Amino acid sequence: MPLSCPDTDNAMPSPASRPRRCPRRCAGNSHAPLALHELSKRSLCRGFSDEISDINQEDFEIVWVSAASMPVVRMLREVAGRMLQGPACGCRTPALPCRFLGTSPRQIPADANFHSTSFSEADPPRVLITGGLGQLGVGLASFLRKRFGKDNVILSDIRKPPEHVFLSGPFIYSDILDYKNLRETVVNNRVTWLFHYSALLSAVGEANVSLARAVNITGLHNVLDVAAEHGLRLFVPSTIGAFGPTSPRNPAPDLCIQRPRTIYGVSKVHAELMGEYYYYRYGLDFRCLRYPGIISADSQPGGGTTDYAVQIFHSAVKNGRFECNLEPGTRLPMMYIDDCLRATLEVMEAPAESLSMRTYNINAMSFTPAELAQEVLKHIPEFQITYNVDSVRQAIADSWPMNFDDSNARKDWGWKHDFDLPELVTTMLNFHGSESRIAQAN
Repeated sequence: MPLSCPDTDNAMPSPASRPRRCPRRCAGNSHAPLALHELSKRSLCRGFSDEISDINQEDFEIVWVSAASMPVVRMLREVAGRMLQGPACGCRTPALPCRFLGTSPRQIPADANFHSTSFSEADPPRVLITGGLGQLGVGLASFLRKRFGKDNVILSDIRKPPEHVFLSGPFIYSDILDYKNLRETVVNNRVTWLFHYSALLSAVGEANVSLARAVNITGLHNVLDVAAEHGLRLFVPSTIGAFGPTSPRNPAPDLCIQRPRTIYGVSKVHAELMGEYYYYRYGLDFRCLRYPGIISADSQPGGGTTDYAVQIFHSAVKNGRFECNLEPGTRLPMMYIDDCLRATLEVMEAPAESLSMRTYNINAMSFTPAELAQEVLKHIPEFQITYNVDSVRQAIADSWPMNFDDSNARKDWGWKHDFDLPELVTTMLNFHGSESRIAQAN
């Protein structure tokens, strides 16, 4: 985490109220991080002069340390100070190549103050979507391209895209665990909005906790640092999985006890809190929605506990029967993908002053597998459903809310869903029915 003055660590001013410091990030106090360390190390720097007289610029690296606690550092500062011309603000102007370091090579200085750039129709945002080949990324890219233009929305992933995705608009390789690659992607493509969708979902995450921890937590840290450094507007989706067995279940409000029991849920609570922290500490324009189970017609399930509500339509159209891995009375909040994508864009376009919080619940409907099957039967009378309960997924579902309270989203930025259960089922069956007829004709 960024180092800061100990006497200010307990204070948490709003982004607008923080005092502006010298843009060279040397506040003129005993904690100013200017020190020479480890001869014979090489480091590149941006924003500093390359004019050096008697010192080899490849022999030094400037690191973030506490000058007050290191006498040698103070001595070196005094020596360096005689070589450097100070500006009117009284701070020293380093002439040495440097990079600011804390506990990692991409540390954000504690006095940073970032704000995302506004846009107009003539100057739309430059959008990057990470984890773009997951359940929501391709649909979001298509949705945003209609709004901002095809070339302004860049889809990224570490997997090879299908041909139709590759041909639909810009696609690049980007690995969120590779900080340098992520940073280059943002800089080279002049990104201003970042939608961070890279994550391992609930059931898959429980099967591979170490990978989920790396992708969902370490990857998030990289994204937060890059977004803060470059003043991006950052969207990170959260989930129904961010709640736990001690949370209110019917409904779950925006602010309550969460305490999830899965690595997926823990990582999402971590994302919510880290995003809010970066907002208050650094002014990062972080925005987050807690999605319910998302049902999409044109993408495959991604390993989540609510996947049954997508798989049931594939099976109903294909063979007229479906085996459900949750108990028939398991009630969970759900949403059709069109509502989900629209809500995501609406919260990103909402004026900052209208947002009373950084993370909102959104909801559309709530149903059980039995209720969904009854609605499918109205369209396919021969449809049959059986139950073979997966104990892991059932335990996860039983720890989640049965419904979301999304009144704050409706009040603050006008959220309103379009699809209820009957409209959802009709839309899904029409899509898969037409797809099946085309396949049979071919």
